[in-house]
Amino acid sequence: MSKLASTLFKYRSYTPIPFLVVMLIFQEATPVSLITGFAVSVAGELIRFWGVSWAGSETRATSKVGGSNLVISGPFAYVRNPLYIGNILIYLGLGIMSFALFPYLQITALLFFVFQYHFIVKGEENYLRKTYSSFYVEYVKNVPRFLPRLTPYKNSEIVQPGFKPKEGLRSEKRTLQALIFISANIIILWIFNNNIF
Repeated sequence: MSKLASTLFKYRSYTPIPFLVVMLIFQEATPVSLITGFAVSVAGELIRFWGVSWAGSETRATSKVGGSNLVISGPFAYVRNPLYIGNILIYLGLGIMSFALFPYLQITALLFFVFQYHFIVKGEENYLRKTYSSFYVEYVKNVPRFLPRLTPYKNSEIVQPGFKPKEGLRSEKRTLQALIFISANIIILWIFNNNIF
């Protein structure tokens, strides 16, 4: 993994913070933006929860890329990076909710996360290719990186972990707390700015 990819991987949980701060400072939410954005964020979190319930808490690693299984079940049967797709939808949804500097902040954030995930994914793919060799090469041939296929990929030779929603929920606790906290702040600011009460 390159130095840039390693740094982006290590700090990937913190890179959204500057965008979130700007979003809260310049928020111009409307009822439509609140509902639409929240729906997009919830969709992103549901994708993440589905993926983490299959992949487990290893997805929270920050020190180095790794994984004890080549997961091809759940959302991984449709797309190779469902957690990053979920993240992008969460950030995009929050950006739509706030309507801050729309659409410039949202486009800038989207471009940044595409840049960040490009390097992180390349590093992860190198690890997976070395660790799972022909199984991973076959998986890459059949499952797109970011645009989901319509039917699930299957390979009975690859041993899969079980679907564990309780563990998924436990692993997603921090993401859920952040989503609720930011969403609530946007709504409170909207209420305050519009003298609702």
